[in-house]
Amino acid sequence: MTYSHEVERMCPLTKGPHHGPAPIPEEGAWVKAYEIKDISGYTHGIGWCAPQQGTCKLSLNVKNGVIEEALVETIGCSGMTHSAAMAGEILPGKTILEALNTDLVCDAINVAMRELFLQIVYGRSQTAFSEDGLPIGAGLEDLGKGLRSMTGTIFSTKAKGVRYLELTEGYITKLALDENSEVTGYQFVRLGKMLEAIRHGVEPNKAYADNIGTYGRFEGAAKYIDPREE
Repeated sequence: MTYSHEVERMCPLTKGPHHGPAPIPEEGAWVKAYEIKDISGYTHGIGWCAPQQGTCKLSLNVKNGVIEEALVETIGCSGMTHSAAMAGEILPGKTILEALNTDLVCDAINVAMRELFLQIVYGRSQTAFSEDGLPIGAGLEDLGKGLRSMTGTIFSTKAKGVRYLELTEGYITKLALDENSEVTGYQFVRLGKMLEAIRHGVEPNKAYADNIGTYGRFEGAAKYIDPREE
């Protein structure tokens, strides 16, 4: 290590007490993080690309500094969706510092990794106060039944009003309207559960019928429309 001439001429002074870093909450414990292996937690990060044409939600389960589980969800960009497949191959087994300095193929996924890193090393994880954190596989709980990302897709114009296309419950098939043509409810298909039933041998038409549901004041509406056709 090289010191400048000015520093070389200085007389040494004894440093005062060294208390180390402030403790941060991690999985129900207060931890003084000195090294990457001191970091544990399950949390999320949201990222976007430079043209802001798509976004990524990245969820990581970190144990002793190592990524044990990754959930990559993207929307709005076909290239990003395929990049997510590569990121899913890359992330598990890396330390969070390695992952921060790894090209995760897509800018949005890289930004999500940065935002997640900041949260977890500052003790702002989802499991900061959860004893022992969450088990590996917790990311699947974020997806719910059918293992599909929860997506909201709404299209609207001043001239023709709103169209609900997909919401948490699933793919919207009909909108219910009142006498003023205001939306009062909708009918949906649980795509994940429907496809799961078909994979298990249920006849497609029956699987479709079994997974139709409604929300709001759907029954007895003045009119029903297909939001994709009308």
